[in-house]
Amino acid sequence: MEMLTQAAVFFTAAVIVVPIFRSLGLGAVLGYLAAGALIGPFGLKMINDVDAIMHFAEFGVVLLLFIIGLELQPARLWTFRNTVFGLGSAQVVLTGLVIGGVAVAAGIGLATAAVVGLGLALSSTAFVLQTLAERGELKDRHGRAAFAILLFQDIAAIPVLAVVPLLSAGYAVTSGSSVWLTLLKVAGVLAAVVIGGNLVLRPVLRAVAATRTPELFTATALLIVSGTALLMNSVGISMALGAFLAGMLLANSEYRHQLEADIEPFKGLLLGLFFISVGMALNLGLLREAPGTVGLLVAGLMAAKGILVYVLGRMWGLNHHSAKSLGLALPQGGEFAFVIFTAAVAAGVMGKDLEELLVLVVSASMAATPFISLANDWLTRGFVPPQEKPYHVAPVDEQPVIIAGFGRFGQIVGRILAARRIPFTALDSSAAQVDFVRKFGSEIYYGDASRLDLLRAAKADKAKVLVLAIDDVDASIRTAETVVKNFPHLKIYARARNRQHAYRLMDLGVTMLQRETLLSSLDVAREVLIGLGMAKAEAEKTVKTFHAHDEKRLFEHYTHYGDEEKMRALAKVAAKELEEMFARDAAEDVTGEAPVVGTPERKQQAA
Repeated sequence: MEMLTQAAVFFTAAVIVVPIFRSLGLGAVLGYLAAGALIGPFGLKMINDVDAIMHFAEFGVVLLLFIIGLELQPARLWTFRNTVFGLGSAQVVLTGLVIGGVAVAAGIGLATAAVVGLGLALSSTAFVLQTLAERGELKDRHGRAAFAILLFQDIAAIPVLAVVPLLSAGYAVTSGSSVWLTLLKVAGVLAAVVIGGNLVLRPVLRAVAATRTPELFTATALLIVSGTALLMNSVGISMALGAFLAGMLLANSEYRHQLEADIEPFKGLLLGLFFISVGMALNLGLLREAPGTVGLLVAGLMAAKGILVYVLGRMWGLNHHSAKSLGLALPQGGEFAFVIFTAAVAAGVMGKDLEELLVLVVSASMAATPFISLANDWLTRGFVPPQEKPYHVAPVDEQPVIIAGFGRFGQIVGRILAARRIPFTALDSSAAQVDFVRKFGSEIYYGDASRLDLLRAAKADKAKVLVLAIDDVDASIRTAETVVKNFPHLKIYARARNRQHAYRLMDLGVTMLQRETLLSSLDVAREVLIGLGMAKAEAEKTVKTFHAHDEKRLFEHYTHYGDEEKMRALAKVAAKELEEMFARDAAEDVTGEAPVVGTPERKQQAA
């Protein structure tokens, strides 16, 4: 009952505080921190056991790194290596050295100073990307440079977390073995994860997907993450590194989007809980006791990072305006600092008092960033920045087309797009179909395209076109409903099995549709007419006339499709009209005049 009460407190605090912070433009991360500070031991004292909650919530960071691994396909990462590993590594190394040097000068031990420098060198990925997206600056030159730096920081956080336990003075003793034996053990586990993962993970996922039990696939995804994390932890390496490696191993698999969609809700909830637990641990007493010290540290951190990033931006070819915007985007500490400092305390590398001070400084720097950006906007209002050449750094996934359903219909569309080198993301809910198509070299991912989370994972918000080629009518309608409601910018080109399917799609506003057997049936009909002795031109005209009439009838009869009796009557009328059209055309060919066709009454009136 106590656990249920605590959960209710967490949810209540998050639901009330986070929307307020987001509406103020301060971001969800700061909202979670504020919610934790409000209910924690330094606030209303509603929950006091911070350590137990933080240990549980750290699994959210593990899931976050698994998703980062899923998104970092090695081939894609290699294509923009120069910017990410050049600009990104320069920022982390230079900032870490400067801040670490200041820490050593302040009397902090070398190992602790290294953790402080590297931890504070990282900025908030979630905070910065959300802010840049809201301001429409992600595609600007400084936005792309910020993306490159943040991407490297996410990668760099993994080895930092892995090295932190090794910096502990008692590590070699407590491990019970020599350093070399420990390193050999670590190397063996890493090799087992990489080699075993490649051989085992995809066959296991394929077998689970074949059961068509969504909750079992979700459970398998969580098992993969927790299993690799625990395996790494067993040899003293960060659990986050194990999750990251598991994600990297599956980055090129056909299950990437489905895994991301299944993990995302758990990651979001647990990561939010982690930030709440960090907020609960914020020692607000330090702020009351030494506001000047905290303020000086925050100002020093933000000034140092902002200036260093500005200088690096100029060295990488950005003009003054773009470099300044880059510096103003990345001066704060980041969420990984919380994780690194927590791991450092657990390993005995950092004292609890120093961790509390640094967590407070990082949180305050994140809180100050939006106000600095607003102040800069106010000071530079009316200034038009000079235009620069396009700056190609970390290219974002830009798949303009999503093909939902990759059977015989979707594959033909995909082959034509591929021939024109137009990238697309193909989704299919049949594991057997995914496996079969992949054997022929086509890129396709497993998943139910009607799921909103899967469409988000497939970057539907960035796509331009959805080809709806799902064979099952109900699944097709569910997918169309999801897309129309959540991605109204997507143009839907749909395949309809029959007239009723077409009308249900039209109910949703889908008008660019093709009945699946219509064109092939028309082709066969044309060949039959020619085979019966009709001239090729006449056969072609007959088929085109029928097609035009049928399309017209499809839209004219749409309002009556729920009335079966009315539809039967309209079908008879349409058939008679078509017959009369062909009879009229035939008479015109013979006499050169349009004959009167129709009922005896009409003929009598004409006479």
